[in-house]
Amino acid sequence: MIYLDNNATSFLAPAIAERMRVLSLERIANPSSQHAAGRRARSLVEAARDRILAGLGARTAGMGADQLLFTSGGTEANNLALFGLSELRPGRILVSAIEHPSVLGAADRLRQLGRSTETIPVTREGLVDLEALRRMLTADSSSPVSVVSVMAANNETGVLQPIESVAALCQEHRVLFHCDAVQMLGKVPICFEAWKADAMTVTAHKIHGPVGIGGLILRHGIQIAPQMFGGFQQLGLRPGTEAPILCDAFAATVEEALSVGARAEKLSMLRDRLEAGIVRSIEESVVVGREAKRLPHTLSVSFPGVDRQALQVALDLKGIACSTGSACASGSSQPSHVLQAMHLPDQVVKGGIRFSVSTENTKAEIDRTIEVLVDVVASLRKQTTAKWRFGA
Repeated sequence: MIYLDNNATSFLAPAIAERMRVLSLERIANPSSQHAAGRRARSLVEAARDRILAGLGARTAGMGADQLLFTSGGTEANNLALFGLSELRPGRILVSAIEHPSVLGAADRLRQLGRSTETIPVTREGLVDLEALRRMLTADSSSPVSVVSVMAANNETGVLQPIESVAALCQEHRVLFHCDAVQMLGKVPICFEAWKADAMTVTAHKIHGPVGIGGLILRHGIQIAPQMFGGFQQLGLRPGTEAPILCDAFAATVEEALSVGARAEKLSMLRDRLEAGIVRSIEESVVVGREAKRLPHTLSVSFPGVDRQALQVALDLKGIACSTGSACASGSSQPSHVLQAMHLPDQVVKGGIRFSVSTENTKAEIDRTIEVLVDVVASLRKQTTAKWRFGA
């Protein structure tokens, strides 16, 4: 199999797997227990917390230290951010139109519960519309905005969002800013303090760490309402027994991902090789977000006249793994909400798939993928009577 779906999940790195195996054999106890074995487990959890905060540019020392709440992953962290921040603060909630389903779903639920939630539009290039955001922040003085949620980089197109500009607007209007940085971690440098975010979501399994561990970083002084109850762990803000081995593996994964330079260079080389080969070899292929700055490993490309699901299945049968969008929405037959939000032509939306490479991929795999794509797209296009030309 040629695995090109790393935005859905990346394979566990052997070094991290070995680290987890060794710790597992040490018979780690409950970190809330008072005995020596429990104190050993607690030290693993707290050391991991500090390592992750330091690695991501958050403050770790003194009275002004930022906070990291361990969660089961990015979806839980995003839900905790939206529900937890908004529960303590009246006002409208703004989320961008291209957010991950875990943010959009949380916003929909808040709307059902009677909260005013609005969607920030994006440009044709897939960038959050800053002028639209500015207008929304000042539109209704009787109902000010309380929370804004904008992701750092889109999981489908890879387009990097203007996070520092969003943060500046939020600060200007005294609005809390939450950023989902799940896809950016390990590909582009992250500095929580420099971004001026109030809350940031991260997770391990997108950067060759284990599934089942993520986190929500909160700026010092930011209060959040718990969404789970029945325990005192993590100051009662996210109760439940912490998983010391997963916490330690998460920290080790983050530390490994901090050296983004050489990794990003290889990822860009592989992604660009795939993109160039597709554009050169397949007529009327459309690279989505091509004019914007993108993550180095993500390629969203459309083949008008081809059904995206039929294409994914055909590639899978040939041993190539890719996706038609977010893995959290892949069970749906609905077209990509991201491509629709960019107001792309219907045939581009219908024919769009996503490739996401890792440093484990090779040039030979990329070349093989191009070769297979040429044949599969040609075959599928012969099966349809749809006639389409870009710009028509």
